[in-house]
Amino acid sequence: MPKEQLLVPPATAEHFVVVSEAGKHGDEWRWALPDGSIAYRESILLRGLVFEQDEVVTFDASGRPVGFTVRGVTPSGDSAETYSIDQGTGRWTTSVDEGQAPAGAAVYNTFGGTFLSGDALIPLYLKAGPKGADLLPSGHGTLEPSGTTFSATGPKGNQTVKLYFLKGTGQSPAPVWLFGDGRLFGYVGALGMVPEGYEANLKPMIAAQEAAIAELTPAIAKRLLTPGSHRPVLFRNVKIYDADKERFVAGQNVVVSGGKIISVGTARPKLPAGARVIDGAGKTLVPGLWDSHMHVSDDFNALSEVALGVTSARNPGGSIELAVSQRDRRAKGQLVGPEQFDSVIVDRKGPLAAQGSLAVSSLEETLAAVRKIKAANLTAVKFYTSMDPAWIPPAAKLAHELGLHVHGHIPAGMRTLDAVNAGYDEITHIYFATMQAMPDDVVAKSNTTLRMTGPGKYFKDVDFNAEPTKTVIKTLAEKHIAVDPTLVVVEGVLTSEAGKVSPAYTAYVGTLPPATERGFKSGPIPLPEGTTREETQASFKHMTEYVAVMRKAGVPIVAGTDGQGMELVRELELYVQGGMTPGEALATATIDAARNVKADKRTGSIAVGKEADLLLVDGDVEANVGNLRHVDQVVMDGYVLDGDALRKEAGFSGRPK
Repeated sequence: MPKEQLLVPPATAEHFVVVSEAGKHGDEWRWALPDGSIAYRESILLRGLVFEQDEVVTFDASGRPVGFTVRGVTPSGDSAETYSIDQGTGRWTTSVDEGQAPAGAAVYNTFGGTFLSGDALIPLYLKAGPKGADLLPSGHGTLEPSGTTFSATGPKGNQTVKLYFLKGTGQSPAPVWLFGDGRLFGYVGALGMVPEGYEANLKPMIAAQEAAIAELTPAIAKRLLTPGSHRPVLFRNVKIYDADKERFVAGQNVVVSGGKIISVGTARPKLPAGARVIDGAGKTLVPGLWDSHMHVSDDFNALSEVALGVTSARNPGGSIELAVSQRDRRAKGQLVGPEQFDSVIVDRKGPLAAQGSLAVSSLEETLAAVRKIKAANLTAVKFYTSMDPAWIPPAAKLAHELGLHVHGHIPAGMRTLDAVNAGYDEITHIYFATMQAMPDDVVAKSNTTLRMTGPGKYFKDVDFNAEPTKTVIKTLAEKHIAVDPTLVVVEGVLTSEAGKVSPAYTAYVGTLPPATERGFKSGPIPLPEGTTREETQASFKHMTEYVAVMRKAGVPIVAGTDGQGMELVRELELYVQGGMTPGEALATATIDAARNVKADKRTGSIAVGKEADLLLVDGDVEANVGNLRHVDQVVMDGYVLDGDALRKEAGFSGRPK
């Protein structure tokens, strides 16, 4: 449905705004129609991604939602979705699926729709109480109150709102803020929605919400970090991955005690008192994995990373307050999560600013943002696509003087080598590593979706042995400029098919809430006129080869997901498809990642004296890097953590395929 034909909110409509700490990103409206149904309208511009939708929800006499109609577009294209009940049967059609089932007392949970329309189910959840409500197409949800309230200040005076957690629809409890009468006040986080005029409450509400979540996680830590899991351990007769030499070695005995690796070899070791013995036959012991591009959104997300075998993560953009809080609570044993190396995004204020960034309007504000990141003892500054290119060199110079790593997106108008010359230590996302060879119109608008669709059209024809890419590879290698490819992002954006589960998630289907798994079927973004899917598929294949060619030339490659974490092993599989061996690919998620943050002297490989950050997996990783998904045991901070116990706490219902 074209934007011009979507519903127009009347002057009396309730108005909400979509905001982050970087500023406003869009608007949402809600109003009643003459027939008693509720209409919603959404208009969002987020980092060049467009959401223009309307939605109508109808209700039966009891107030249960029985009809949904969504129209418009999202970054994934046509968002049309319908649900209705006919003679007791609920029928739905979306961009990813269609089906029918007996409606009974269940309520339909939309695949898409507007941000604000989540309020349609809230009265039903509140009425159901602890027993919750059955959902269609499947699943079960509950809305549970927390003990946290907040007094929000705005044009209608102070409003007391209460925090609830929606459980069952996602891997983590979803925070929801309600008025005292049960109406939706909004959502807060990296991207939030609140009533117009109440934007100033965002930051203190985020703090209150994060504090409430933090109260839930010590109990999980207590269940997992037990005295019994802190005993010395011998991994006996196991194949290990020697990250320093990028090789696999069979028949090894590895002893861990006090959080350190104390012996590695074929000899039968003398064990410390009370040591546990784990038989490694048929298994592979690798260094704990690194996700070098993981926006750790909350404590449950951190826990999920450990359940996936990740013991170290680079958080390339989040709130300073959450980063500091998680770091401190992890050190106290109150949070189970990977060691984090945190960045903060710095972007120019404006409609295309990255959500959650430190938004700046001048060089002086940019330099102040860099100093603020250092003052919080974080590790890096991440510049973004809407930055003024003129601000980058002096800001990077200051960051280096303060000991900070400089990485990020490349601002619109700059090419790959421009960023290197401006002071970048690392290029984030493979498409920015292609920008030297892109046409001027793509480079000029690389703060929109053209940063992905442009390379999707043109990169298939790039010759690695010809200019300008030949010089790009040579320069990145000589200056040791790392590349964080996130190929899984590009695979999803350019090559996935709506209605089919992306390869990154197929192994996890059946282990997560149905609403989460339904999201795995989202399709690619629409391509610009004149670009074909065959072109993007060919360009993506060439990008996988580009990563392998760069690494062979000496360019540091670090594996990351920019997703939910489950995508990490798929990222490594793509490296292998592009031409790496499993041993070379695994180095990008272990020792290479540790080197990138200068932590390789203490972690990142299996060597005597190093920290015992380890992952034991079922299967032979040398034969199939995909076996890394089969987490058996995770060793972190001196604790040996059972994979099944971790998965249960992290919201997985079983082992991945």
